[in-house]
Amino acid sequence: MDHLSCSQMNLYMQCSLKYKFLYLDKLPRPFKSSGLAFGSAFHSTLAWFHRKRMNGNDVALDKLYKIFDADWYAQKTGDEIRYKSGDSEMKFKAMARELLSLYVNHNNVKPLEAEMPFVVPLVNPSSGEKLDVNFEGFIDLVEKNDTIAEFKTSSQTMNQNEVDNHLQLTAYSYAYEMLYQRPPRLLKLVDFVKTKKPKVVVLETSSENLDYRRFFNLAREILKGIQSGVFFPRQSFMCKDCEYSNTCRTWRGSE
Repeated sequence: MDHLSCSQMNLYMQCSLKYKFLYLDKLPRPFKSSGLAFGSAFHSTLAWFHRKRMNGNDVALDKLYKIFDADWYAQKTGDEIRYKSGDSEMKFKAMARELLSLYVNHNNVKPLEAEMPFVVPLVNPSSGEKLDVNFEGFIDLVEKNDTIAEFKTSSQTMNQNEVDNHLQLTAYSYAYEMLYQRPPRLLKLVDFVKTKKPKVVVLETSSENLDYRRFFNLAREILKGIQSGVFFPRQSFMCKDCEYSNTCRTWRGSE
């Protein structure tokens, strides 16, 4: 492997066997969960909106709704979307409209970068130890005054402790400092909460060298596990929605 990303790290910690199925074995997903499809379509819509804002263009909500519908259609192309009980395509589209309306009507941010790609080395800021792979990813939004924003769609509101220990925010703060030789002034997590009454919650935090050291150590140990072939299932509430649940049941280890 030539790089690590937050998605890879999070998945390896969630279930290393699923990491193997997806990233190493490259097994096709038999279906896509509705939550994953919604999150991907919603992120794409926000990226389009922020790029328009970057160019000084206002966007009517009706147009933004159409962009989401197009992104949702793209999610359906070639993949079966599996819904939880009580969910439907119509419900998700209505949810998207409510959340987009809340965000646009209460947001005057002028973005500097949207979905900003980066490739940086993984270096321990204290010891100088360097891993033999790069860290790659995309920062959802860079605002003026060195502010980074990360977008999440969730079924319940995140709390401050979760945000203070959020892997992606720490990782993107590290990447930003590696790129610009200065730390971000502020890290924001914008939580689009898919409850009966949808809401948008913004929580703020910051990162420091101690957080970067912990992130580096975590990346190093995950890399060791992957390179050593350490993969096993981790049972949790997420198993019921896992695309590889049938493959997992027939797994027989390394024999």
